[in-house]
Amino acid sequence: MERIMVIGAVGQIGSELTMALREKFGNDNVVAIGRKTKPSEELLNSGPFEFSNVLNYDELKAMVQKYRIDTIYLMAAILSATGEQNPMLAYRVNNGGLVNVLEIGRELKLERVMIPSSIAVFGPETPRDNTPNETILKPKTMYGISKVHGELLCDYHFYKYGLDIRGLRYPGIISYKTPPGGGTTDYTVEMYRAAAEGKPYTCFVKQDTVLPMMYMPDALKSIMDLAEADLGRLKHHSDFNVTAMSFSAGELAESIRQYKPDFKVSYEPDFRQDIADSWPRSLDDSAAREEWGWDPEYDLEAMTEDMLENLPKVLGM
Repeated sequence: MERIMVIGAVGQIGSELTMALREKFGNDNVVAIGRKTKPSEELLNSGPFEFSNVLNYDELKAMVQKYRIDTIYLMAAILSATGEQNPMLAYRVNNGGLVNVLEIGRELKLERVMIPSSIAVFGPETPRDNTPNETILKPKTMYGISKVHGELLCDYHFYKYGLDIRGLRYPGIISYKTPPGGGTTDYTVEMYRAAAEGKPYTCFVKQDTVLPMMYMPDALKSIMDLAEADLGRLKHHSDFNVTAMSFSAGELAESIRQYKPDFKVSYEPDFRQDIADSWPRSLDDSAAREEWGWDPEYDLEAMTEDMLENLPKVLGM
């Protein structure tokens, strides 16, 4: 029986991942861990929930033992844009939290640790189109630096201690259920929300800014599929490129106008433009497709239709 802990369970991905795992493995078998943000009623009432800080090693280890956990999903992190406003906090949380989870995994001999990485590991020196899985990693954000550190440390624990660690490099993640969480690709969710509310939107990146993206159902599918993959088939472990689509901010606005013809967008780039310009426009995710059968379901058109259908309900409209 899987006994799973999701750390960062109140965040954008963690909140939906927790519910997806509970649906698959049973509510009582998935323990949600948050730091201070109040969880939703759905998250709180559907299964075990605990408050803890990923930097508190002893408390976290005690909870893993209390619930007899065998698999941890570490989703807690300070994201790119927020991290640039407080880089030392991002360094402490992202690196310190990772070390704690890996050491708990090693000491307690957990079956598996799932730790997502990000396209933030790439930098200006990286090929921006069809970015390979193996390439130059010289990020210019603290978030990206912490993720490169994480990939290397995860591989070290795999080869040194035999800890089964798996991770993928998420592109921008888009969801109608949770608000943006401080990432550089948050303009996508903000744009959809503004359109659903009938408001104009001022975008913080240029109209022609292209980035790789993924809809939340595919984001959940990717990490859960990787967790269940045959270890013997994996040549990579903590650094799989995954993607579903690439589009510009202007193309997103045009996609929305298919349903909201009067939607207006203006463009006023801020500091996040420099971050976006250092990231890939598209990814080569052939390693993920070959080694564990990655295959996304949503493209831009399907995502826009689903987002605009569901956002009014979430926004109470």
